[in-house]
Amino acid sequence: MNNLTDLLQAVREKPVQSPAESIKTGFAAAYVAETIAILEKLDLAEIERMATALAHVREGGGRLFILGVGGSAGHAGHAVNDFRKLCNFEAYAPTDNVSELTARANDEGWETCFSGWLDGSRINSRDGVLVFSVGGGNREKRVSVNIVRALETADHAGAHIFGIVGRDGGFTREVAEACVVVPALAADRITPHTEGLCAVVWHLLVSHPVLQRAATKWESVR
Repeated sequence: MNNLTDLLQAVREKPVQSPAESIKTGFAAAYVAETIAILEKLDLAEIERMATALAHVREGGGRLFILGVGGSAGHAGHAVNDFRKLCNFEAYAPTDNVSELTARANDEGWETCFSGWLDGSRINSRDGVLVFSVGGGNREKRVSVNIVRALETADHAGAHIFGIVGRDGGFTREVAEACVVVPALAADRITPHTEGLCAVVWHLLVSHPVLQRAATKWESVR
């Protein structure tokens, strides 16, 4: 193989392997093959709809609140930086203020730590909420209930709701006006693929011409 295109084509044509098979033939190749298969099933039209809707929120003077738990909290802080710096979009994440987050969790409970923060931020109908989550929140299974409660608060305020999620999309998909679901094609690696491709999608969004206002640094360095 002489170039990256040939390599990607070979990996694309290789069937997704079981864990036992991937140990024998190379886990990295299997993981890349899974990633490519998932990427090819992403709903690109939904990503375009989300980019346009987010731009509408910004042009209407709305703010963007980005919610995530665990690894997705790390994504949220990074995305806040990019939306603010590259897109001139006023954005915030509750997990960036550890003092308030832990005070709310300690005094009021984990389930309301995001919804209370949105209330304190006076969320309104001009604002947007963007969720990063592997499952999207599920009250019945008691998974990411703080995201569920936050989205109920956002919905009650008439805010615009968006999500980049995995599995079946959970509660986020039920209430979002635009929601990108990362297909769960590799049952043993739903979390790493969802979180990894979440970063791909939101980097796509902050680079999208309807959203990006400022150039990134390294593209101008010669």
